[in-house]
Amino acid sequence: MKAKSTKKITNKKAFHDYAILDRFEAGIELKGSEVKSIRAGEANLTGSYVKFVNGEAFILGMHISPYRNSSFDRVDPVRERKLLLHNREIRKLNNNVLEKNLTVIPLTLYFKRNFVKAEIALVKGRKLYDKREALKKKSSQREIREK
Repeated sequence: MKAKSTKKITNKKAFHDYAILDRFEAGIELKGSEVKSIRAGEANLTGSYVKFVNGEAFILGMHISPYRNSSFDRVDPVRERKLLLHNREIRKLNNNVLEKNLTVIPLTLYFKRNFVKAEIALVKGRKLYDKREALKKKSSQREIREK
């Protein structure tokens, strides 16, 4: 029997492209075969974002590959998936998106007591010069650690 993978799925590009202001933990409404695919590490968060519709939050653009051993229950790999958050959290995030022109994106997918959780973040897009500055800072910190 194959051991279960507990590896986090991370949106590495998000840390480069955005300045992270606040983080939240949210559950995701998934089908059974999607959970198995995530456990196998077959999901991609690059380019995904959160949209708010009628007081609910949905994650768009997240790709979860179909589970290889599933003979039925084939679902669209990039379908909208509902995020499970408290109403006050949804209102707070939605107000920040509308008023302050911020974005909400998923950073990681992970398992917590056999439930799939998404770490979502309220972010602000970085300009090109901000990205360069962040890379310089990161490389200088790496050099200091190595010495």
